Amino acid sequence: MWQQVIVFVIVAAAALHFCTKYLPAAWRQQIVYALSKRGLDQNKLAKIFNTKSSCGSGCSSCGSCETTPAASADAPPSSTPRQRVIKLHVQR
Repeated sequence: MWQQVIVFVIVAAAALHFCTKYLPAAWRQQIVYALSKRGLDQNKLAKIFNTKSSCGSGCSSCGSCETTPAASADAPPSSTPRQRVIKLHVQR
């Protein structure tokens, strides 16, 4: 009996570690939202799952989903996301 309980605790801890480390961020946010709907503290879950607290819509930005004014034509080019270039050096 005790052996089964100990094995269950070890497997549950391993599953929790896997979920907090290797699942995609979107899935972790959905897990946090689902568990917080069940009454658990969302801030503690967000810290455990290494995500930000969210309102559950999936965007995790709470408040920035509101409509924003359209960008003007005079907007500087810095408003576009920068692309990083990874240089590969092939050694033969």
